[in-house]
Amino acid sequence: MERIAIVSDIHGNMTAWEAVLKDIRSRGLKRIFCLGDLVGKGPDPVQVVDLVRETCEQVIRGNWDELVAVNQDNENFTWQAKRLGKERLAYLESLPFSHQLELSGRTIRLVHASPQSVYHRVQPWDEIEKRLAMFDAPADEPELGVADVVGYGDVHNAYLQFMNGKMLFNAGSVGNPLDFTQASYCILEGENSTDRNNPFNLQFVRVPYDIEQEVQIAQQAQVPSLDFYIRELRTGVYRGLQTD
Repeated sequence: MERIAIVSDIHGNMTAWEAVLKDIRSRGLKRIFCLGDLVGKGPDPVQVVDLVRETCEQVIRGNWDELVAVNQDNENFTWQAKRLGKERLAYLESLPFSHQLELSGRTIRLVHASPQSVYHRVQPWDEIEKRLAMFDAPADEPELGVADVVGYGDVHNAYLQFMNGKMLFNAGSVGNPLDFTQASYCILEGENSTDRNNPFNLQFVRVPYDIEQEVQIAQQAQVPSLDFYIRELRTGVYRGLQTD
């Protein structure tokens, strides 16, 4: 049986990423796929990018990876870009939009945010039509057709839903979870077979890590939007929802 760790949205949080990698290895998992947003928000973009390249078999592009790579006129992006350097930025810019595989007779597609765009945000409570559109082929690859299973990141909310016989899941976030303060990832299991009667499984894993250690690292690095980043780490509440 194939067993694949699905990670996403590390966001430069090396403390959480190392904790998740330790958990993955303790379970004997050899394959790791990353759904993007390696960088952004957190203080260690260089270390995270280098370790992802070393450990992940497949990596796709997230919205922060794209924005940092094109070096927008915004300190949240330029701070990251200056540390990453040209070669790592070129790597982020070159990452593919999606990845597709077959397990236990199911076509599984992995994207960062949606098949439409790395910026097209889909939440578990959105209208059914918007969630069903997640199974569509990527906008630039219509020949891929409709998927049976879609996994994504972006919204930092881990969840699983079944709709019209299809399965939609979000792996949550390793470095910036916004549903619960422990790092999140998934384990996908299935057979290299076209037979749908073979076992197929998705497991959600939450990994505790030293949040206050990450807070100290971020303070020392003086990352942009520091207070927002620390509050998100400590509370799991998205900065856009803050009212005070």
